[in-house]
Amino acid sequence: MKPLLCAIVDDEPLALDLLESYVQRTPFLALAGKFSSAVQALEELPAHPVDLIFLDIQMPELNGLEFSRLLPDQTRIVFTTAFEQYALDGYKVNAIDYLLKPITYPDFLAAARKALQWFELIRQEADSKPKSIFVKSDYKLVQIHLRNILYIEGLKDYVKIYEEGQPKPIISLMSMKSMEEQLPADRFIRVHRSFIVQKSKIRIVDHGRIVFGKAYIPISDSYKHAFQSFLERRDK
Repeated sequence: MKPLLCAIVDDEPLALDLLESYVQRTPFLALAGKFSSAVQALEELPAHPVDLIFLDIQMPELNGLEFSRLLPDQTRIVFTTAFEQYALDGYKVNAIDYLLKPITYPDFLAAARKALQWFELIRQEADSKPKSIFVKSDYKLVQIHLRNILYIEGLKDYVKIYEEGQPKPIISLMSMKSMEEQLPADRFIRVHRSFIVQKSKIRIVDHGRIVFGKAYIPISDSYKHAFQSFLERRDK
């Protein structure tokens, strides 16, 4: 497993240097950057995202708790602070751990291992999920990689599977129910009795329809609430 990319954000120079030395002693961590303020980190990190941030809480302009709410979901946090009363707030934003200054290397290492275990679990789950399906088309079994699917259209006893970059869909004699059962629910969503779309491919929703190039996918009333809930979760 490759090392976790990490960053340090702390307005105390001594704390920055200490945590940098701890990162360098830890073989499964790689330091991508250190920042003396959350504002500075906010300017640079979006272009170079990291796995893990060792983050001070009490800082001027933008404190660590406020900054943590602006980070992408996949970035994990270990809070570092001299003030024990922040511990509860830290866990409210899904921090991996909370380190109280002065921080010893054994405590730092224990927190870093928690982060490593979390990422290993996420990667194992990703590896265990199916990456492709096989469908029967023209008397042949055709492998379709899930990442390529834009949407699926159901027409009576068969389905049309539209892939990214392909001019023609793959046609298979099967029901939409059978198709839906093969697809991971965390990646695909039913928006109409005749349409299933891949969530990550949705870029444009116009007047109650999902737009893929020249194709307009309707969202029926019976699926509208579930689709709206998905959009609200994604926008957070």
